[in-house]
Amino acid sequence: MIEAHVQRIKERFQNAGYQIDENEIERRLRILLEEYKVPVDEAVRSVTNYFLKEFKITSLDLQRQRESPVINIKDIGQPNQWISVKGKVVQLWESESPKISQVGLIGDETGTIKFVIWSSSGQPPVEESKSYIFRNVVSDSFLERMQINVNKNSEIEPIEEDIEVTSSKLDVRGALVAIQPNSGLILRCPSCNRAIWKNKCTEHGDVEGKYDLRVKGVLDDGSHVYEVLLNEENLKSLIRIDVSQAKKMAEENLDRGAVLDYIRGKMLGRYFNVKGTRVGRYFLVEEISFVDKIDPDEIKNLLEAI
Repeated sequence: MIEAHVQRIKERFQNAGYQIDENEIERRLRILLEEYKVPVDEAVRSVTNYFLKEFKITSLDLQRQRESPVINIKDIGQPNQWISVKGKVVQLWESESPKISQVGLIGDETGTIKFVIWSSSGQPPVEESKSYIFRNVVSDSFLERMQINVNKNSEIEPIEEDIEVTSSKLDVRGALVAIQPNSGLILRCPSCNRAIWKNKCTEHGDVEGKYDLRVKGVLDDGSHVYEVLLNEENLKSLIRIDVSQAKKMAEENLDRGAVLDYIRGKMLGRYFNVKGTRVGRYFLVEEISFVDKIDPDEIKNLLEAI
């Protein structure tokens, strides 16, 4: 029985690239099992932990194979697995943690999944709409959703292949019940396109940001809620504001928050017809229009004219 446990421990470390003397494994197991009468599972765990400390690694490192297999995103169903993923970066989000270098969505022909690139990984930044192979990443589960983590044992390799990402089309009618604070007139890094604050990008440091308009909101159709993303074109067609007008508004009020206030006044609580693509948790808006066609300002003008 001891021999089987010895081989199991040895193979776990060997598959991750670490060699252990079988005799040392057996000696430690026999002491725990025969002299101290420790239960088998606890003895195996204790010996494993001893060698983890010896090699200065974690239990996750044992699951890393020298060449983790490339698998389809739809097949990622369990946490704590070392895998490789080939896909296109669909979207990047700004991270609020200095420990995270980048966070976003990567997709392939079978689906999309959230990825987190930890700052300690030392990986170069990825770009939206470009394809990569994420080698030796770890699957994880956060808030009941699968994601992949890029750590110091991982490698990101850019590839020329244009990967087609699966998506689902949506046609929804609902009310915009919330608009997040980091909406309105924002600044983006010219290199990685991430939103920046006070001309500082978490990846590129001091940069001269470029202005952009966006809305990150919540749409409720009565049975489901959707996290919607609107860009400048959406806002220009809907409430007749573009980046140049938003900049002028911010300058006149000495506050970029004035743009967000304007957008909230025009959109919050209103009903919309929305068409777009669902990618991961986000609803990327392609077309949007008011259910009630009359603008609030037009209603006010009509009442004043009566």
